[in-house]
Amino acid sequence: MLTRTANRRRAARTILALMLALAAGLALWWALHARAPQSLPPAQRQPVALLTSLPIYWPESGNMGELLAGDAPLPWPRAVLERRYRLEPLDVLAASDGGESRLGPFRYLILAQPRALTPAENVALDDWVRGGGRLLLFADPLLVAESRYPLGDPRAPQGAVLLSPILARWGLELRFDEAQPQGTRTQRLSLAPPVDTPVNMAGHFVLQPGFPNDTARCKLADAGLLARCSVGQGAVLVLADAQLLLPPEAGDGALREAALAELAETAFR
Repeated sequence: MLTRTANRRRAARTILALMLALAAGLALWWALHARAPQSLPPAQRQPVALLTSLPIYWPESGNMGELLAGDAPLPWPRAVLERRYRLEPLDVLAASDGGESRLGPFRYLILAQPRALTPAENVALDDWVRGGGRLLLFADPLLVAESRYPLGDPRAPQGAVLLSPILARWGLELRFDEAQPQGTRTQRLSLAPPVDTPVNMAGHFVLQPGFPNDTARCKLADAGLLARCSVGQGAVLVLADAQLLLPPEAGDGALREAALAELAETAFR
């Protein structure tokens, strides 16, 4: 009798432990997914221009044949963003000779670890934001990313973002602390609601002397990792890291999806 009672108690404890583990898993899933914006019908998705050196719109490929074959899955950031927006990839923001801006048709823009902008592109971007554009910018001073392309290949991701002219125009300076520990870590961003994001060898922003002024006003958060700026009639949300946009690590895909969705919603709200 005693043995039977002990077995029942052990079985009850095992069931209780399993129920608690299931409840914890459901709570984590709810925290990551319940607040995620719902997908919109294609007809309601607003166009978002995209300029990036990262494999966000198309996966990295060795040749055009691989892209045309369509065998590789789409990069996860594109899949997440296209639940609510219609991405429109751009090669340039403006013609190099100072010609017409390519940003005219858009209200929203994502710059994700872009190449260095030309003087004409800097002018076009500044004019576009001041006219009411909303920009989500990922600016990583030291991107830690693997690529199938060798270092120096123009198809490889931009290792260090080179956007000092336009950042200075808005009153920001991007700095980098070489003494920080290496490796991916989770950082909570002060959005509404707050959201966790992976970062790795991140930068931080400081405000330039003389700012804010009547045309550009930035506020820093999370030790300078995040900057939110009002520029003319437009707005800029800048993250001093681009680790979020890389392939998931150690099962953090849901965390990355929730963070990207929330950043886009905040920038374009």
